[in-house]
Amino acid sequence: MNDFDFLFGSWHVTNRRLGTLFAGADDWHEFPGVATCRPALDHGGNIDEIAFPTLGSSGLTLRLFDVERKTWSIYWASSRTGTLFPPVVGTFNDGRGDFYGDDTHEGRPIRAHFIWSHITPDSARWEQEFSADGGATWESNWVMELSRQNA
Repeated sequence: MNDFDFLFGSWHVTNRRLGTLFAGADDWHEFPGVATCRPALDHGGNIDEIAFPTLGSSGLTLRLFDVERKTWSIYWASSRTGTLFPPVVGTFNDGRGDFYGDDTHEGRPIRAHFIWSHITPDSARWEQEFSADGGATWESNWVMELSRQNA
């Protein structure tokens, strides 16, 4: 239940997001973010909020630990839609977190994969990739490089 304790606090976030998905594109866009994460449910979950000042939007992540299954479910909501996206579910192993789920993109079913890696006390990396072929191939489409804000 302590897998995400590293994330508690405030972070500067460098975002790189792919503009065109599933087209072999290389139109990456970089933009800043500021995130804050706090524990919830006696560390059985956590909530983080991220603001994207240059985009005029924000997001919220809710992570819940399933005590029975020993897995995390991660839910994302965007101020642009006001909806909660389907969760990705998974675990950490050897310092890397892998979380998978089903979603849609432009009306067609996809698989989503979140990866947490390169975790230190002052930095971490999050990556999102999608698969349109049931997980046979993956396309990275969003990378966040987090660096801890000074206290």
